[in-house]
Parts: sequence; C-alpha cells; structure tokens
Amino acid sequence: MSETHDITVTVNGVNYRRQVEPRTLLSDFLRHTLGLTGTHVGCEHGICGACTIMVEGDSVRACLMLAVQADGLQIRTVEGLGSVENLNPLQQAFQDCHALQCGFCTPGMLMTSTDMLQKYPLATDGKIRECLSGNLCRCTGYTNIVKAVRVVRDLNSEVSK
Repeated sequence: MSETHDITVTVNGVNYRRQVEPRTLLSDFLRHTLGLTGTHVGCEHGICGACTIMVEGDSVRACLMLAVQADGLQIRTVEGLGSVENLNPLQQAFQDCHALQCGFCTPGMLMTSTDMLQKYPLATDGKIRECLSGNLCRCTGYTNIVKAVRVVRDLNSEVSK
C-alpha cells in the first residue's frame, strides 16, 4: 500500500483537501483528482508549456511540481480565468485575433500571458515573443498570439491612464 499525504490547496478560489501519493505530479492532481482538465500535459518535462498554471501569482509548469509541494498554496488554472459565457479580456482577445488553432497550447499560452501582462511592460512584439518563448505551438506561428497579447496590453495601458 502506498503512503499518502493530506494536502490542502486553493484552486481558482475553491479550497480542496485531498490525500495524494508523494509522487503525484501537480498536473495529474489537477486533471485526475480535481477534474480540471484545462491544464494540458504535453512533454511532461517542462519544455512545452502546455501545463502552465499560476501558483501564488507566478506561472509554473504543473508537470514539474509535485502535488505535495502545493500544500497550503493558492493555484489558478485556465478554468479560473473566465467562463464560456464570460471570457476574460485575454481569452476574448485570443478568440477575436484567431490566436489558436488546435487549442492544445492555448491554456498554457493564456496562463503565461496572464503572468507576463501583470509583471512586464511588453513594449514591443519582440518582448512579447521573448516572454512566450517557453511555450511551444505547432499550429499558429505565434503571430496572432502576439497580436492578442498586444491587444490586452494596450487595453490595460488605456485603463491605467
């Protein structure tokens, strides 16, 4: 019988207390234990960025973190950004700018973009591309993703004036 640990996490504002095996990846915990399948698992080595979530306000690769390491922490997944009925501005910009094709990378792109929009000025498209460089997309060529981030960046700068 495997050893388990009790953990308590807050995910998208909801508190959860669960038992997990010490080897359970946070990505697997979110997907299989909590049913939050928006966090995609691609490479399982932290290279593709599909599993990017926010932990305590910072973007993190969920496939590189153990669920026991998240004990007591605040987590935000793509499900916490908005809903189908009420997209947040970044999700709306991705839709309006056609910044997705197959959609596999989209949750990670959204979470990385959310983090970078909160932390960096992103003055140029080159800076946006640099910040997105850890997220791989095989379909879009990134042009429309950069455009969507630029739309939200410009919207945020108008709001702050």
